[in-house]
Amino acid sequence: MSRGLIHRKDKLMAKKYPKPTGYTPLNYEQINNVTGHLQPSMLKYCNAVTYAYWQRSLFQRAISTIDFTGTPETWQGEVRDFFYWCLFAYGYVGVFNSDKFGLTFQPGALNGFDWYYQPVEFIVANPKLKGMSGRFTIHDDCELIKLTPDYLGIWDIISYYAMLLSMLDSGINTSIVNSKLVWLLGAKNKAAAESLKKIFDKIASGDPAVVYDDALLAMDPQTKEENPLTFLDRSNVKNSYLTTDMLMDRSTLLSSFDAEIGITSLPYNKKERLVTAEAESRQEDATARLMVWKTTLDSSLKLVNKMFGTDIKAELTYEKQEGGSENVAVEDNSDRN
Repeated sequence: MSRGLIHRKDKLMAKKYPKPTGYTPLNYEQINNVTGHLQPSMLKYCNAVTYAYWQRSLFQRAISTIDFTGTPETWQGEVRDFFYWCLFAYGYVGVFNSDKFGLTFQPGALNGFDWYYQPVEFIVANPKLKGMSGRFTIHDDCELIKLTPDYLGIWDIISYYAMLLSMLDSGINTSIVNSKLVWLLGAKNKAAAESLKKIFDKIASGDPAVVYDDALLAMDPQTKEENPLTFLDRSNVKNSYLTTDMLMDRSTLLSSFDAEIGITSLPYNKKERLVTAEAESRQEDATARLMVWKTTLDSSLKLVNKMFGTDIKAELTYEKQEGGSENVAVEDNSDRN
């Protein structure tokens, strides 16, 4: 077989059976695919005000878990807020020296990969970078402060729980409205319907007594029926899925979110005191991912401090609080049979 035919055969085989490209954590197409399919297309709750509310609330809840010390003075105030936003939403920032801004950080894009499939170039598109290049070689011109091992941040966690809490809020709102009335009223003509609207307007306004026209209960001239109104008793309203149940479910979701981001909290439905084993298990569950983020931050900050002579450290908030996790009430049942 000639050399040209062998080469052509190899190309056909490679096209039919492509070689695996390996794990690449920066695959832009895959990131877009995950983000675009998080929300089912039939549901529009993510456009609601409650969804934006929970995103904002959960984001502030998440950034409370980690505190940074030793940052430059120019990184304080509103710059610190921007630093937290970039780190938790995008997953990383690039740190580099600038003639105009000194030691600074920026969000940006990553380009290329080395032998270990790690990015080799950091690209900044800030229009304030006039007169200087926005491309930096990682480990030569800049370093990255990275929160997660896969460069993705934790916005997927925030969006997921914001989606569930937003859906639950709509049920809570509906339940609150429905629980105010235990009768369903039906009117068989327009006059009766308008009279009922006026009656309930007065009741909702707080009138202690409502007077209605007795003709409302007279015979309907069209249908010859004696009463143009019908009543449906909702005496079993307490057996429905109501506000108290959904509020407890919301507490469960918030507790699950806390466990995802490293906030230790007790389950709402745990009436008795926790035994020692349960408390320790809850502590490990709540700090598992947080310890991964802490390890990733420590590794990247070590490189930043070495290149720029800084002493930036990431500290866990719960470790700085007095007593830490020892404030959880536990009961030692190890000797109980």
